[in-house]
Amino acid sequence: MARHTPPGESEPVRLPRAPYERELRRLQIELVKLQEWVRVEEQRVVVVFEGRDAAGKGGVIKRVTARLNPRVVRTVALPVPTDRERTQWYFQRYVEQLPAAGEIVLFDRSWYNRAGVERVMGFCTEEEYQRFLHQCPLFERMLVEEGILLRKYWFSVSDAEQERRFRQRLGDPTRRWKISAMDLESITRWEAYSRAKDEMFAYTDIPEAPWYVVESDDKRAARINMIAHLLSTVPYGDVRLPELRLPPRPAPTGYQRPPKHLQTFVPDHAAALRTPDRGPAPDADPAGGREHR
Repeated sequence: MARHTPPGESEPVRLPRAPYERELRRLQIELVKLQEWVRVEEQRVVVVFEGRDAAGKGGVIKRVTARLNPRVVRTVALPVPTDRERTQWYFQRYVEQLPAAGEIVLFDRSWYNRAGVERVMGFCTEEEYQRFLHQCPLFERMLVEEGILLRKYWFSVSDAEQERRFRQRLGDPTRRWKISAMDLESITRWEAYSRAKDEMFAYTDIPEAPWYVVESDDKRAARINMIAHLLSTVPYGDVRLPELRLPPRPAPTGYQRPPKHLQTFVPDHAAALRTPDRGPAPDADPAGGREHR
């Protein structure tokens, strides 16, 4: 696993924002092409995102899905299993989330919970853990044999960077929900998680479904690298889309909007944020269109 920067070595140069945003825009256009290819060709794609807490998985998923159709691409982040689910075959609740034809499913953590947090925190028995190591390669080979395009990414973060991100989350009310007592305990179990990850790779880094490691201390670089790699591993192509033309708007026929006092409008909270030299936005659009409906 990645560790902190040794004394005397400089911190890595992080990807500047401008080239990052340019390349991200280009890659997101390619992701749209991938999405349309999956939909038209009725392909099934599964992408697994794994790694330590605060390794940047959520940020990458957000950039992958930002421009995509949620009816085609969905993210799965399952909660703690219920009492009933604990009595099922371990992989059963993940099987229910697998894609149908024309769908892409992104697993924000996956069946590998058993090889990571459950193993380290003692939430599964030794027998359950060993059974997972035996069954997981078989399970993934079945997915691949079925025709599912399976990609697995491990986001590798150093201990120093993880701690920095934890401190940021603790001080940011918009991200406080992203950290729990169990996340903080992972700091004291760093080497235990490292050993669990190494053993997991030894059993599940198989030719049919290999692990791809993403260095993620630089979040921007990690996002670009992961998305570019995913696109390079899928044989997608341009799909001919139906030509669409904006129809002419018909002439008015005398419709009158009901008086505004008959409807309940949300308060104009934004009014207090407008600069003094700019008044409220008019009902009519800047191009001279009709009033908002």
